[in-house]
Parts: sequence; structure tokens; C-alpha cells
Amino acid sequence: MSSMFDLTGKVGIITGGGGVLGGAMALGLAQQGVQVVLMGRNQDRLNRKAQKIEEAGGKAIGISGDVLSRNDLQKVKDEVTEAFGSIDILINAAGGNLKGATISPEETFFDLSPGDFERVFRLNLSGTVLPCMIFGEAMKEQGSGSIINISSLTASTPFSRVVGYAAAKAAIDNFTKWLAVEMAMKFGEGIRVNAIAPGVFIGEQNRLLLLNDDQSLTERGQSIIDRTPVKRFGQPEELVSTAVYLCSEASGFVTGTIIPVDGGFLAYAGV
Repeated sequence: MSSMFDLTGKVGIITGGGGVLGGAMALGLAQQGVQVVLMGRNQDRLNRKAQKIEEAGGKAIGISGDVLSRNDLQKVKDEVTEAFGSIDILINAAGGNLKGATISPEETFFDLSPGDFERVFRLNLSGTVLPCMIFGEAMKEQGSGSIINISSLTASTPFSRVVGYAAAKAAIDNFTKWLAVEMAMKFGEGIRVNAIAPGVFIGEQNRLLLLNDDQSLTERGQSIIDRTPVKRFGQPEELVSTAVYLCSEASGFVTGTIIPVDGGFLAYAGV
């Protein structure tokens, strides 16, 4: 691999590292020489994921913590900097949705739960902003680092039902661009902030919406495939190359971008 993509010796924190997409990117970075730190609320899940990465030849540890807790984030920052000396990469993969922040076909906007909407917005947006504040400070002090936020197709093309999630992801796009400018203008070109907007990948939260028990497509799953030119859902490992690129010197002049990995979904007008 070209030295432009070499990540050997870098230290990366992946929030939501025990999840499907966060875990896939963690494994991919570890295979490129990154010391991976998985952060999430379930220590057992983090340990299992870290063990799989180690078995694949990478280096990984799991540290439990809540991305909405400044104290937890500071604890992780202190442990990581003491153990490894730097924080070079941050991937904000923590997030999620709640039923009350969605609207089923039988419901209307007026059935939305304001409380769940606020909780989803806070988990996804504040759960990205706070890690950027705490871990980004280490990058400021060392003058270098790459932050990757996780956006979504729903940020620019709102899907029906997922009103809270889509609104939060749209806010992440805006925040990504703002923070990229803030970091570059005040702390130099060494700190870059970008986002990846995954297409539709099957995970724990959306599986029942997309697939029937026999693994055939639900009506919603079929409607998404119909709008996706490559005619399939994404595979988690297909996010890795984009993450490696954004973490490496190869993207040294790239900041403030949102890169779709979506099988052509956003490019297709449906006609």
C-alpha cells in the first residue's frame, strides 16, 4: 500500500465500536496498523469485538463509556493518552433511533413523541459533538488528527417514518462542515473533519423493517432497493476504504466533506 495510506502506529477511537458499522470500520483500521480503542456502553460487547480484531491480527481494546457523559469521555481520553500518547483518529459511530421518534404508516406527525424525538436528536447530535470536544482537544494539542462523523442518506433525502433520526443526521452534516472550518482556521491544516453518509446497511435496528423472516424483502426494503442503482444493500466492510482514505495523508486537502457510500442512491432521480 502507498505510504500515503499508511496508518501504522496511529491511535483511533471509535464510538459505537461494538456495533455493526462501527465494528467493521474498527476492524478495517486495525488491519491498516491502527491501535483501535472501541468505546460503547456494553463492556462485554466491546471485549468480544476487540477479541475478534486481535484474532485477525490487529490491536484493539474496549473501554466502556457513554458518549453523552463528559466525565466518561474525559476518562476515556485520559486512559488513551496515558496508554498510547496520542489520539489521531476519531470516528463517531454511536447513534440510533427510538420508536417514538418514528411515524408508522398508520400514524401522523401529531403522534410523534416529543420526548423520544429529543432523545434521538441528543444521542445522534450531542453524541457526536461531545466526543469531538473532548477527543478533539487532544488533537488540538498535538496539532493533528482526523475526525469522521457518521451521517446518513436521510440527512439530505429525508426518509418517511424516521423524522427524528433524519433531523439529527442533517444537523451532523452542518456541524461537520462548521467544525472543519473552525479547526482549520484556528488550529491549522493538521486537523480535518469529514463525514461518511452510509447508504442502507442492514443492522440490528432496521433488520425487521427491511427483511421478512424468510429473508425476503419487506415492502420498505423493496422500495429502497428500487431506488438503489446497484440493487442491493451495503456491506459493513464497504465503509472501510473510505474511512482509511479520510484518516490518511491521502486526504490531506479534504475537510468539511460528506462522502456518500450508498450504491448510487443519491445520484438516482428514479426516472
